[in-house]
Amino acid sequence: MKWTTGFGLVFAVILTGCTTGEGYYTSAGLAPIPGSITYNGQPRTKLTKSPVGSSFPHSFTDQWGRQVEEIYIIRPDRSLLIAERHYRPVFSFDDD
Repeated sequence: MKWTTGFGLVFAVILTGCTTGEGYYTSAGLAPIPGSITYNGQPRTKLTKSPVGSSFPHSFTDQWGRQVEEIYIIRPDRSLLIAERHYRPVFSFDDD
């Protein structure tokens, strides 16, 4: 009985840490890398026509030559949050 009570308490604490409250991303997001829109800070121009909470992709090549796609979300203060980052696989069709 002690194990199930302890497990329930730990699970409840972990679950409360997962809630976002307002429905927006509240974490800092991923750290920007060279090529990210927010690498040298937030962009100077604000996205005033895009609705808060909307997302958009950005693709670039990083310093190691990998194709990277990032998904940004517009926060209520019009700053950008990197929500996702995907590295595209590089296929080699060379028979060497």
